[in-house]
Amino acid sequence: MKKKIFKKKGILFWITGLSGTGKSSIGKLILPNLKKKYGPTILIHGDDFRNIWNLKKFNKKSRLENCKKYVKFCKYITDQNINIIFTVIGMYENIRKWNKKNIKNYIEIYIENKNYNLKTNSKKLKNNIVGVDIKAELPKKPDIKVLNNFDKNLKMISNELIKKINKII
Repeated sequence: MKKKIFKKKGILFWITGLSGTGKSSIGKLILPNLKKKYGPTILIHGDDFRNIWNLKKFNKKSRLENCKKYVKFCKYITDQNINIIFTVIGMYENIRKWNKKNIKNYIEIYIENKNYNLKTNSKKLKNNIVGVDIKAELPKKPDIKVLNNFDKNLKMISNELIKKINKII
């Protein structure tokens, strides 16, 4: 299904998924293609945002507060006709609803891994892990779902994602 894209607004490519599913790597791989096809595009990782603003807390309340900051920032940038690839766990349904309502050109991309083991993939933290002790609110109806079971190389997955993006825009 084609999405209506507003010409004087940037596009937010909101890439979400659990920790370690390849969001950032896929974001890096699709960046050159999106820049070429859709104009000025920047890539921001949730961890980059945390580091820039020194956001150190990982509990559920802090994660939700951080997500609220992310989306307001994304709206500000896309309102200036700059595209953003934002890679973030961002597993809150109310955040995604806010995006859909307030960001004119919002494309939700969910990176799924059916063989995923959160306990082995979350090495940075001992607790406050989304999907382990913080409930993940998985996207119910993302614009695009990408399966990454690590049985294909990321370049191939990224090329499939670009085709899906081009199909809906």
